[in-house]
Amino acid sequence: MGYMTGGIYHLGDPPSSDQGGTFERAKSTMRHWITPDGAAGPTGDAGFTPDHDRYHLYVAWNCPWAHRALLGRVHYGLTDTIGVSYARPNRTDQGWVYDADGPFSDPLRGVRAVHEVYSADPSKYTGRLTVPVLWDKQKGRIVSNESADILPMLGAFDSDADDLYPAHLADDIKTWNDLIYRTVNNGVYRAGFASTQEAYADAATTLFETLDKIDAHLATHRYLCGDTMTEADVRLFPTLARFDVAYHYAFKCNLRKISDYANLWPYARALYQRDGWAETVNFDIYKRGYFSPSEKRNPLGIIPIGPTVDWSEVPVFVGR
Repeated sequence: MGYMTGGIYHLGDPPSSDQGGTFERAKSTMRHWITPDGAAGPTGDAGFTPDHDRYHLYVAWNCPWAHRALLGRVHYGLTDTIGVSYARPNRTDQGWVYDADGPFSDPLRGVRAVHEVYSADPSKYTGRLTVPVLWDKQKGRIVSNESADILPMLGAFDSDADDLYPAHLADDIKTWNDLIYRTVNNGVYRAGFASTQEAYADAATTLFETLDKIDAHLATHRYLCGDTMTEADVRLFPTLARFDVAYHYAFKCNLRKISDYANLWPYARALYQRDGWAETVNFDIYKRGYFSPSEKRNPLGIIPIGPTVDWSEVPVFVGR
């Protein structure tokens, strides 16, 4: 898929140590913050203020980490403030790529691959080429390539939307975020990319233990943290949206489907039906991406015709 050292793009994967068959996700390293007054955030440099039409997102439809940023853009009412470039559903040896025109092109700079965005940053980036990337048009540099940072920093813009990280729920949100990232968001990849039976069994078992826990919790709670939708719900949703059409089959996360759960399924549909959320979802592209040709997982690249899942059905919450 490619990587960069010192701002130079290289084909292939960077050297890595053996992890006993366990998939390890690369860490993001471009971590500046947009803040209300432009002061430095928890990491990185100062100087990034929440200005209209200053920033641009590079994403891919089928990337769940990029999906977080798209949900934040909708939640905080920034669809006219922050532009978006959507990569093609399938990566090539150039990584995430763009067409010359059309829905998978870059209307901002006309790049043909996301590594061109990284190359344009003056920091001479070293690492994997991931999305989302939040680009500062004014400074001509990357603000962040860490979705866990991009989502909350979008709240720095003047917005009437509810805060996704209210102080009185901070501990609860962090507890859910940590569990969901480790066992669900990244758990499906630990199962799908495992190279030993033991690593797969551990990841898949832990994944469904957490989904069962969430389902039981939602029997008496409207959202993960009670009656208020928070960042924890936003982080969970991208995995739920991809689960039945992709992870259940392509990643062998097949003990149950999300649509099998009494409480998790109506909760997922209720989130999908929030204003603007459905526009951040594309089930056909998810299938095209996750069932793309892969020597290990899908050598013939055959894309299944199903399943058909009705996300528009009005959710009925059992027991509350």
